[in-house]
Amino acid sequence: MEHAVDPLESAIGERLRLLRVARNQTLDDLAGASGVSRAMISRIERGEASPTAQLLSRLCAALDLTLSAFFAFSEEAGEPLSRRETQTVWRDPETGYQRRAVSAPNTASRVEVIEVTFPAGARMAYPPETAKAGMTQHVWLFSGDLRLTIRDVVHDLRPGDCLYLSITEGHVFENPGSEPAHYAVVLDRGRT
Repeated sequence: MEHAVDPLESAIGERLRLLRVARNQTLDDLAGASGVSRAMISRIERGEASPTAQLLSRLCAALDLTLSAFFAFSEEAGEPLSRRETQTVWRDPETGYQRRAVSAPNTASRVEVIEVTFPAGARMAYPPETAKAGMTQHVWLFSGDLRLTIRDVVHDLRPGDCLYLSITEGHVFENPGSEPAHYAVVLDRGRT
């Protein structure tokens, strides 16, 4: 039986390939910069593999992009209104983390708004990203439980809490609760 190709996974692969080629990077160059194997990058570009959030984050860091910029599939100037039905939604195949790009893509704004649903028991670790110096984020919890560890400091968020952190610091997201955590990430890209 033939595996059905997911249109979003194909678009992710094509986007990765176009960004890599536009930066004059070979598969080996991107593999070296991201720590992701050449074979895995090739499989993603061909739409044969679904990248996890952590893997995609490493690729974006190597391309000097945010995930939101990666998911803005067009480079053309964007419309100021982002309708819910046209917002890009992506689900991490490993953790079930679901990410919705809420803000309108390709605007002049330095700020991006992302809506996240994070399953109970899920955990994602992000290494420090020195390529994104100056970028910060606010994590605003709407419902559920969310634990963020930044270096050795643990922050247990309750609904309504908002935590500010730098993207350049390594951090871990965990949902220690029994229900999905629902939160927003407000990302400031710094100077543009």
